[in-house]
Formats: sequence, C-alpha cells, structure tokens
Amino acid sequence: MAAESAAAFGAHGYHGVSMDDIARRLDISSTALYRHFPSKYALFREELLRLSGLALSATELPDAAADWAPRDRVDHVLDAIIGLTIANRPTAALVRWERRYLEPADFDELNNQFTAAIAALRGLIGEVRPELGRRDSAIRAVSIFAVVSSIGDHHATVPAKALAPLLKATSWALIDADLTSPGTAARASSVEERYQPFKHDLLLRKAVELFHERGYPNVSVEDIAVAADLSAASAVYRYYRSKSDLLVAAFRRAGDRVAAAIPRAVADADTADEALGTLIDLYVAGSFDERALTFVYYAEFGHVDHADQVTLRHLQQLVITEWAKLVVAARPELSLGEARILVHAAFSLVVDLGRAFDDERICPQDTVVQLLETILLGRPLPRPAH
Repeated sequence: MAAESAAAFGAHGYHGVSMDDIARRLDISSTALYRHFPSKYALFREELLRLSGLALSATELPDAAADWAPRDRVDHVLDAIIGLTIANRPTAALVRWERRYLEPADFDELNNQFTAAIAALRGLIGEVRPELGRRDSAIRAVSIFAVVSSIGDHHATVPAKALAPLLKATSWALIDADLTSPGTAARASSVEERYQPFKHDLLLRKAVELFHERGYPNVSVEDIAVAADLSAASAVYRYYRSKSDLLVAAFRRAGDRVAAAIPRAVADADTADEALGTLIDLYVAGSFDERALTFVYYAEFGHVDHADQVTLRHLQQLVITEWAKLVVAARPELSLGEARILVHAAFSLVVDLGRAFDDERICPQDTVVQLLETILLGRPLPRPAH
C-alpha cells in the first residue's frame, strides 16, 4: 500500500491523488485502505520521511571506515547516496517540491534529517579539502544532493551502467573545483550587456509570489485579486481565463526568455565553452531576479492543463537539447543523453541553492555560476585577472 501510494504521489503530486485513486491502484475498496492508513496524509508523510531517513542513512559509514583515507570515505557515501536515489527515482522529486505540504512537526523532522545528512557530507568534504571553510563545504554538500536528486525531476535516461558513474564524477568535480572568491572575478559581459530579465505585470507577479508561498492548490483567484489590489476576483478574468492560465503565462515567459538567449550566445561565441559560459551567466542572473518563478516552475508544473504541459515540455526539451549539444561540443567524451542529465542537474541546482541559502551573501551569484560551469564543463571557466 505504501509503495503504490508513493508511486501515485510521485506521478501526480500530493494534491493530485485521492484515497480512492490509491485504492483503485491496489484493486481494493477505499474502506479497506482506511483500515490500514487513516488518511492520504498519513501515506504521504510515511513516504517523505522514509526518503529523508534513507538520505541520512546514506551518509553513515561502517566501523571499518575509520581506517580509510578521506577520499575513500567520501567515495563510499557518494555511492550510497547515488544508489539510493536511483532506486527511488520515481518519488525523489516529492521531497524537493512537495515537502511544504507536511504538517509543521513532520516538516521539521524531515528537514532535521536532511540537515544532518548534509552536515555529515560537509564534514567528509572538509576532510578531503581541509582548506575549505564550513560555508564552502556546505555549499558543495548541498550541490551534490541537488545534482543527484535532480534525476527525479525529469525522464531523461541513459544506460543504467552510465548514470551512476556520471553522477559520481560530477559530484567529485564539485568537491575538487577551485572556486574564486565571490565578487572578485566577473567574467565575460558587463551588466549592461546582459539580457534584461523579463518583468511580469503586477497581476502575474503577485500570482507567482502566492503560488511560491502557499502552493498552487492553496491559492484562489480571490487571493490573487487582493494581492494585486484588484476590486474583485472577476477583474482577474479580464486578463487571464483561469488560475491555470496565469501559471501557463508565467511559465511561457520563463521558457521564452531562456530559449531566446541561445541563438545570440552561440553567434557571439568562438567556442562551445564560451557560449555555455554566457548562457549560464544569463540563466543564473534571471533565476536570481525571479526566484519565486524558478521554484514554482518545478513545484507546480503538474497543475498546468495537459495541452499546455505538452507545449511547455516541448519548449523545455528544445532548450535542454540545445544546451546539451553545446556540452557535448565542449566535452566530446559525453553522449547527448549524459549531457541532458547534466543540464537538468544544473538548472535544478539553482533552485536548491536558493532554497538552502536564503542570504545571497552565503551563496552569491558568482559562486552559483561557477558551480553550474563545473557541472556542465567539468571545471569553472577561467576568470580574468584583476
């Protein structure tokens, strides 16, 4: 029962599944299901806390590890994190995007387990690279969990024997990367030369902020009208047909912005490395300016109507493929499928870092750019001397 409910939540999200849906998957009556679990929430809670418990257990070392070299200890933990995530890929995204629907005590328990797991990995990274401060080690630990768990956000596949080594090599690249001090080495274009991030009108911006704060199912059109200082909910319908239409409009603007940057970046660059460097700069800048929308895109995509999902996924896949082609051009040892996995990981990392480090001074934009370069290119791009 727990496994079938987890599969349902993984496919449709917490609010997209009912007890009747789960009972039908099990070919039993909902009454029979209620005999074992008092509510849908109980099933949801069990799966999320199971996943957070697995994450924590993955960072535990056997007694024999006391005699291992630091890199061997990290290697063991990376294998465990990656193996458990691949085994639970269908529900990995639940923890990332649906955890906010947990009740406060359960939310705290889950966060405490993940915090402990990140702290354990941070400590092991510190043993490998003792010159790093706690902040730098923590950023890399969060980045590794984000990259590995990003495979739950999409359906891109590579042969099973290639996925784990790819995630492990990327994790080690993040640990070994030499990141310049934040703010000391802006590469490439000046702020004036950047594409300006798109701006929502007030109604669209307020809707996205509410979706980010409360979750799409918990926001009404009336809430959006009040936030936008409109006289009544009916005023919203002058601009958008429905609440879902607001979500689609925001997603399309985000997708169009990212897609429009590709031709110019490629045309202005002499190498694939340079083109990717420009695209990373622009993507991170746009994500920092639109933090709420960047999160909502991942967390609430399932609430878009099916026809719009098809259109938006097509646009997303075009963007992923164009970025992946540049990754392969820069790193010909990778297949296009492997490059797609890395592009998805880079995109979702921005969200996870923004959520883990609310204060931009802890994980500033320059650092995020270099982490994305490390994921996609295997190392940060050179910075100009000052």
